[in-house]
Order: sequence, then C-alpha cells, then structure tokens
Amino acid sequence: MSPASARRTRWVAGTAVGLALLFAGAATVAAARDDGAAPGPRTPAAGSADAGFARDMAVHHQQAVEMSFLVRDVTEDEGVRRLAYDIANTQANQRGMLLGWLDLWELPKTAPEGQGPMAWMSDSQDGHDDDGHGGHGGPSGHDTHGATEDADRDGAFMPGMATRTELKRLRAADGEQAEILFLRLMTDHHEGGVAMARGCVERCTVPVEKRLAQGMVEAQQAELDLMADMLAARGATPRP
Repeated sequence: MSPASARRTRWVAGTAVGLALLFAGAATVAAARDDGAAPGPRTPAAGSADAGFARDMAVHHQQAVEMSFLVRDVTEDEGVRRLAYDIANTQANQRGMLLGWLDLWELPKTAPEGQGPMAWMSDSQDGHDDDGHGGHGGPSGHDTHGATEDADRDGAFMPGMATRTELKRLRAADGEQAEILFLRLMTDHHEGGVAMARGCVERCTVPVEKRLAQGMVEAQQAELDLMADMLAARGATPRP
C-alpha cells in the first residue's frame, strides 16, 4: 500500500473511532427513550445477536474498506473511484459505531469461547442469551462451527467475504481488470452483508442497532443495483 493510501486508511479509521464514541453514547440514550425504560436499556450479553452482529459486521466492513482502497488506487474511472470512496467512508464509520457499542457494553471484540463467526444467526440464539453461548448455525445453511479452524475457507469466514487468494488477485490487477474484479467481489460482499444485516433486523433487540442494520440493507441493496449496471457497462456480470 502506498504512503498516501496508508494515510487515508489511518485518517478514516481515526475518524471512525472518534465518531463511534459520540454516536455510541447518543445511541444508548436514544434506545432508552425509544423503549421507555427509566434506568436505561438492558446491556446485551456477549453471546447475544446484538453483540455477535457488532463483532462480525465490524470484521466484514473492514474487508470492504480494504478492497475499496485497493481499487481506488489502481483505476482512473471516476465512477468506480467514487463508489469505492463512498463504501470505504460509510463502512469505516459504521465499523467505528459497532466497535463503540461493544466498548459501551463492556463486551469483548472476539466471540465467546466455543462460538464461531455467525453463531448469532442460529435460530436457537435469542437476543439476550444469558449464558453468553449460542448455536453454531448460519445463514443459508452455512455451518459456522469451527469456522476459524477451516483452512479451506482461505480467510473468508463470513458470507460474501473475499478469500486471501482473491484479495491477492485484486492487489495485482489494474485498470478495467481491477474494476471488474472489485465489482464482482464487492457484489458478493454486499450480498453477504445484506444477509447479515437482515439477520440483525430479525434477531437484535437494541432499537438503534436494528435501525442501523435496516439502513445497511437498504443502502447496500442500492449499491448492488449500481454495481450490476457498472459490470454490464464493462461487458461483465456478477459471479454465479
């Protein structure tokens, strides 16, 4: 990564953390008011859908930011550069909010022992699991038990995430080749992100987090439509 890219990444990350501290406090107050609870909202458990979504989506978003900066540095196309900047800026800020909530709830940023990525998507997992542990199911039948030990995943532990091999290909590409690869990888990434966000809308119990998740669904679906058009303009299609 070039020095300029590194500076941009640090600036976005620093801004996200600062905003997270502000938004997290305001979000908690808003959640309390929405629920009408006098002493404040109930803090989610470490194994809850609220905490699981915050942890997993923060990781998911980080990869989207990385891919966006990679393509932005190797393309001259203003449309792709603008899309990449929008994704990086939006998802870095949302990531800061998610991590800020975990800090506010005094919860770890790693899953409880025995709970792999996406375990919170299990139908057996409720919003406030008192024992902090849940099932190991995932969306669309994905088995998330032991995902971190599965070398065949090549670093893609959640729906839509690019593998280490795919990220290496994106780093090596340029021009239209990089644009098409980025649009295909980000299409997969957004589809996975939409599935995760819908899972939070259904399972999360903190009102402000549910609203953020619904906003992700709507915004990323709009970007999916845009990326399909951009691929078509290049004579390409999303991957099967």
